[in-house]
Amino acid sequence: MPKVKVDGVELEVEQGISVLQACELAGKEIPRFCYHERLSIAGNCRMCLVEMEKSPKPIASCAMPVAEGQVIYTNTEMVKKAREGVMEFLLINHPLDCPICDQGGECDLQDQSVKYGGGSSRYELNKRSVKEKYMGPLIKTQMNRCIHCTRCIRFAEEVAGVPDLGAINRGENMEITTFLEKTLDSELSANVIDLCPVGALTSKPYAFEARPWELTKTETIDVMDAVGSNIRVDTKGWEVKRILPRVNEDINEEWISDKTRYACDGLLNNRIDQPYIRNNGKLVPATWDEAFQKIKEEFSKTVRIGGLIGELTDLETIYALKNFLVTFSGSASIDFRQKDFYIDPSHPSNYLFNTSIANLDHADLILLVGANPRLEATMINARIRKNFINNQTEIYSIGDPGDQTYKINYLGDNLNILKDIENDKSIFSEKIKLSKKPIIIIGESVLNVKQGLYVLETSKSILKKNNALPGLNILHQKASSVGAIMLQAFSLSEDVVKNEILYLVGADEIEIDKKNKFIIYQGSHASKNTKIADVVLPGAAYTEKDALYVNLEGRVQAAFKASFPPGNAKEDWKIIRALSDVLNKPLKFNTVEQLRAKMFEAYPNLSKIDQLPKVDFDKLSISNSLDTLDSKVVFDSIDYYQTNEIARSSKTMIDCKLSKENLSKTGTEN
Repeated sequence: MPKVKVDGVELEVEQGISVLQACELAGKEIPRFCYHERLSIAGNCRMCLVEMEKSPKPIASCAMPVAEGQVIYTNTEMVKKAREGVMEFLLINHPLDCPICDQGGECDLQDQSVKYGGGSSRYELNKRSVKEKYMGPLIKTQMNRCIHCTRCIRFAEEVAGVPDLGAINRGENMEITTFLEKTLDSELSANVIDLCPVGALTSKPYAFEARPWELTKTETIDVMDAVGSNIRVDTKGWEVKRILPRVNEDINEEWISDKTRYACDGLLNNRIDQPYIRNNGKLVPATWDEAFQKIKEEFSKTVRIGGLIGELTDLETIYALKNFLVTFSGSASIDFRQKDFYIDPSHPSNYLFNTSIANLDHADLILLVGANPRLEATMINARIRKNFINNQTEIYSIGDPGDQTYKINYLGDNLNILKDIENDKSIFSEKIKLSKKPIIIIGESVLNVKQGLYVLETSKSILKKNNALPGLNILHQKASSVGAIMLQAFSLSEDVVKNEILYLVGADEIEIDKKNKFIIYQGSHASKNTKIADVVLPGAAYTEKDALYVNLEGRVQAAFKASFPPGNAKEDWKIIRALSDVLNKPLKFNTVEQLRAKMFEAYPNLSKIDQLPKVDFDKLSISNSLDTLDSKVVFDSIDYYQTNEIARSSKTMIDCKLSKENLSKTGTEN
């Protein structure tokens, strides 16, 4: 490991890192615009200049690797003058429109010009003018502000995997643009807004909504998919103004999907803000007492009550509903599955993403079985692409998931290929024998009753044969799925929908035959099942409550209240607790702390917040005597921007859907 000296401080650093990184390890702040830790080095901006002994001029520290014996100075007169000169050049063509720029208050150029720039400019000619670019419904452009750092280009190429951005012309005439003036075809596109160090790329839906110092910032968890990305929710008053990523190296690094970022405007629309009861065939507003009395009347007629859990439901609500059903009817007729979905709860590894998201970086062979990670779990797909780019890992697939932004070796679309792999009759059989960390990712598309048992058990057998059982991964699509399984909120012996009374908690996806049923719908947004409900109870959205969620790895994460439910809406577990009082069978908790204490007592693993569960693969049973299944992979139809009721209520998500459809039509025509 080389030893270098930074401003008189000697330190030993890792071979291959840059001088800029070495300076930061020494506690020195180095300004930069083009350099970013997760992108390739461009060396465009020259803001990171430092002085090095024996070098006649300043060096760009981001592009210079460390070497033994280097002596570096970060704050000399030469460095100060060089940075002032660079800043003066950067500001030559930059418009003075900070008062109307959405980047104001969060702008790297503002901050660094104050700290490192000079007091005046010697450039008195007219500033250049650059035509604005169209980048879709999410990204607002003001290209006069662009300083050509190329972060956006490198992100699109390297991380998102869509080389739609590039630079045209040279010198002062250089422009960043989409090649065909079209939407960026990526579910990660809006991350370029965070990357842009100036106001050239800003958020179109957030334009002129608020200043950063007006916002209340709450660190919480995303529930748009099962990944559990770490996010920050910024609110102004009651309204959620924007959602930004939070750095978590184990899950989403510092990226989030466009749906995570922009579905939040759906929190304002289509809300249920008071109870309703059906009167003469129509839903009419009611008080809480009237709604509860209506439910009490129906409950007095039968004990055949079933509960269905929606895709955004938190642990507290699932536990409360399950206890409510057990207390009232004596059995927990409850389920989280709104479609045909096979599960084997006998061992945690049968339903978890066992490799863990972070360890996807180290897999040396990947097999997708009926999985479409780009649409089902965007951040998982970003990790797979990262591995593909960094390690040239081979990726195979049974079933054709379409463009995943990396090369896929297509094995075919019949599930009998799994038996061929197990019996050493496939090209993948040889590949997996030579690999050290192979993984199989199984999508929900092949986890139905007809195929699920065969796919799961054969995949386990393949991995067991190659001493790689930790490589078994189930790719869940919904935020509530793993938590519901861990809380045993499912039924393997009966169809919950056949009950005379159905209690739906945010269950928006299932088609229900209303005939001879009394339906209670509890949720934050009106949906198709609200229309058939007899009683509607207004619940809270995920940004409006303190709650726990479990991601697809089995990691329990805490979400925190960023705003408040509208009108008379209440947190879901509180509604269930209040209803139990009206029915004279009160649940044995009054606060969320008491609820969690009882839940942790019954399910101790859920008390380990932000920890991966420890799975003992030695106790995993494997059935390797299943017959070959001659069945084709049929992928679930996923309308990416409309996967839940919040997203369906979002104007921005609707705009994204229309833009995607127009892009597809244009591509077909071309």
